Amino acid sequence: MHTFPATGPSQRGARRAVVIGGGLAGMLTASVLTEFAGEVTVIDRDVLPEHPEPRRGMPQAHHAHLLYSGGAEAIEELLPGTLDKWIRHGARRIPLPTGLVSMSAQGWFRRFPETQYLIACSRDLLDWGVRGTVLQHPLITLLERTELLHLRGTAARVTGVRVRCADGEEKDLDASLVVDTSGRGSAAPRWLRTLGFPAPREDEVDSGLTYATRIFRAPPGTESFPVVNVQSDPRTPIPGQTATIVPIEGGRWLVTLSGTRGGQPTNSPDEFEPFARSVRDPIVGELISHAEPLTDVVVSRSTVNRRRYYEKLPQWPEGFAAIGDSVATYNPVYGHGMSVAAQGARSLRDELRRHDLAAPGLARRVQRAVTRPVSMAWDLATGQDIHYPGAIGKQPGQAEALLGRYVDRLMRTATGRPLVSRALFDVMTLNEPLAHLVRPAVLLAVLRGPRSRPLTAPPLAPDELRTVMRHTPAAPAEAQDSA
Repeated sequence: MHTFPATGPSQRGARRAVVIGGGLAGMLTASVLTEFAGEVTVIDRDVLPEHPEPRRGMPQAHHAHLLYSGGAEAIEELLPGTLDKWIRHGARRIPLPTGLVSMSAQGWFRRFPETQYLIACSRDLLDWGVRGTVLQHPLITLLERTELLHLRGTAARVTGVRVRCADGEEKDLDASLVVDTSGRGSAAPRWLRTLGFPAPREDEVDSGLTYATRIFRAPPGTESFPVVNVQSDPRTPIPGQTATIVPIEGGRWLVTLSGTRGGQPTNSPDEFEPFARSVRDPIVGELISHAEPLTDVVVSRSTVNRRRYYEKLPQWPEGFAAIGDSVATYNPVYGHGMSVAAQGARSLRDELRRHDLAAPGLARRVQRAVTRPVSMAWDLATGQDIHYPGAIGKQPGQAEALLGRYVDRLMRTATGRPLVSRALFDVMTLNEPLAHLVRPAVLLAVLRGPRSRPLTAPPLAPDELRTVMRHTPAAPAEAQDSA
């Protein structure tokens, strides 16, 4: 059982903090705030499930979610024991790149010895593992089926929120700090506008991506099977299409397909496997032909990269901050959203430990601090997505184009040189900044190029292939309830 650190009343006083949104970012934020406030109130429009189950307000949870080590370690630092809890309930810790069979734009990665890792399971289990721990804290109150109407206060300071409760009653909640973690649909620009703030600058990069996901029963004996991923090449003038197998709890494979504008997958079960075979390598389609489908196909289209530059506003109110997807959302194919949210919550904790909840300028410091992981994930996602045919957004300039050519060569070198592979995965998992890729040793290795010839086939071990290929479902299984 998780134990919470004791913090004396002299430190907390009677101060309340309000968290808008009860998702992963919201729960991590609430946990952080218990160290500094006497009461933490989390408000959410949904009824949050008690078990690892879907929730209405998170349709994207149906699709593949990868929690990279940069995010997993931030969560473990904030909530010790969470990694063990996930694994006890069926999640897998997959070493990178050892447990990854991935075709990048520049070719197949070799399965070099572990340098980083990811946590593979359903999004429902990830959220439940955090939520179940956080809501045990005696200082946290959860208000479900509750809608935030507006912020209270002035342009100088946010003093609380007005909400509409489940029974329709409206009431005010005073707060020393309000943190918006309400996600992709955050109305914070509108809330701030009512206090007299101008709209923040916003950038969007939209590749027109659509996701389609289906869950399969994994073939017997595949309990240690790697993540399998075929990526697209954004610099090829055709729609980008991908296929991914993520092993999840319950002996299942979560299989997600994606396609950019002009090449999107559909919700047709009959078209699912053919689409998986049609991407740059057919391995995912071949593997799932030996697995039993358990669900229908679920499709989502909300995949736009969008960033709000709150940190660049000339003024910022005391008592308000935004974290996670409320600040920026990314194409989910890159797997960074949860890790950025976790690192943002950790940045909030670090700023609070340095300056205290009531310190002048705290909110602005927090907003600037959470920008660091946001900027890195934004550059990684949009630097690729803008190259797809029909992508909408600011086109790269000469400097970005030069950097893009370097990254292409680096990716190609990483397929056959361990030092560059290690640097790449350190950055991809959000453990190191982008500058890590231009260290002198990495630059020299990239100039030399790959040490080994490119792989011509997926680097699956013979026993991994045999385990899957010897099993074929007796007959096409009818899909059960959607995931």
